[in-house]
Amino acid sequence: MVTLAPQPPAEARPEPPPLRRNRDFVLLWSGAGMSFLGTRVTAVAYPLLVLWHTRSPISMSLVTFAALLPALLVQLPAGALVDRWDRRRVMVVCEAGRAVALGTVAAAVLTGRVSVAHIAAVAFVESCLTVFYRLAERGAVRNVVAESQLPQALAQNEARGRAAGLLGQPAGILFYTAVRWVPFLFGAVAYFVSLVTLLFIRKEFQGERTGARKALHREVGEGMAWLWRRRFLRTALGFVAGTNALFQVLSLAVILMIKDEGRSEAVLAVVVAGGGIGGMLGALTGGWWMRRWSQRAILVGGLAVWACLMTAISFTHAEPLLLGLLFAGTSLVGAVFNVAAAVYQVRTTPDEFQGRVASTANLISSGTNSLGALLAGLALELWGAAHSILLTGGVMAVLALGAVLSPALRSEDAPAVTEAPEAPGKKGSRP
Repeated sequence: MVTLAPQPPAEARPEPPPLRRNRDFVLLWSGAGMSFLGTRVTAVAYPLLVLWHTRSPISMSLVTFAALLPALLVQLPAGALVDRWDRRRVMVVCEAGRAVALGTVAAAVLTGRVSVAHIAAVAFVESCLTVFYRLAERGAVRNVVAESQLPQALAQNEARGRAAGLLGQPAGILFYTAVRWVPFLFGAVAYFVSLVTLLFIRKEFQGERTGARKALHREVGEGMAWLWRRRFLRTALGFVAGTNALFQVLSLAVILMIKDEGRSEAVLAVVVAGGGIGGMLGALTGGWWMRRWSQRAILVGGLAVWACLMTAISFTHAEPLLLGLLFAGTSLVGAVFNVAAAVYQVRTTPDEFQGRVASTANLISSGTNSLGALLAGLALELWGAAHSILLTGGVMAVLALGAVLSPALRSEDAPAVTEAPEAPGKKGSRP
């Protein structure tokens, strides 16, 4: 039987201080920001280093594959383990491990002892630890901010990630061009700074865990089963998975369109910059959209806007300014999606299920990326860039229509219900 703890009247509850005055959130946000920036810098430096050292595209692809593999292999067990372990300790170990791993790469480049096997191993280890860190950080946020501030906090997190992408990739290229070992040293220092911020946070990153531990595969299965019972959430994730596959096609098709139209590589920089700016605007306004639109309206409206923007992109002939503006629009919608989805998932999921549900959702929504890349190659070979983008817009319109007609999206899942505490300072929740 679930009972609700007595709540004081709304007018009697003190207003929480602004997030900028929430010391623990500022430390978590800024430390994670440094961590994200370090990841972005090293992600672009890995393929550059391998290609420079070996002049082998195959070696470069192997290192890239090693960096992407943990997202498929580690995601589900990582979610269960993050729910089982202390989140702060997980994040500290992840940052220490990533700092040491990148330090070995910087030392190898500095001494001229670069090995493809070493770089691939470090890329794999860093990505594994990144999966653990991000799952733990997502669950920690709801424990360091007030419930009413959760949308604002997760919107700021999304803006932080967009800014890290906008700054990190150009910075990684510039660092590598200047001195080849600098991107890896920068990443190691960034992770160390993030580690230090974690040590100064006072609040706990999770509620008290009760009950006996089960076998890991059973805990993974519990998270998957919990998500499956949430009809709205699982259906929305299915639509998101479809859009992610389409965006893989769009991204590769735009690169080919720029080449086919005889444009310079600078046009791609304009597109990336436009996407970064649009993404930041979407992240910063995500809370505004959530106060005015339901989750279903954001999903359906976003799919429809994406369909229109993708169709328009197919007719741009790679004109830089127009292409940049359209990509800014797609990224703005994507950022609003991410904020709304993050807030919805965190609010509706019990604290002890946060890692498992988030990891399962990540696997479902992003697992189609590799399929999208394969479809992109086939579509571009058969129809060329412009027609492939136009087809992508048409499929997105079908997804929007499907979302309108879907019965599962007409009622949202209820949020997690918190049980009354058994003793002061203790709390728990059940799915």
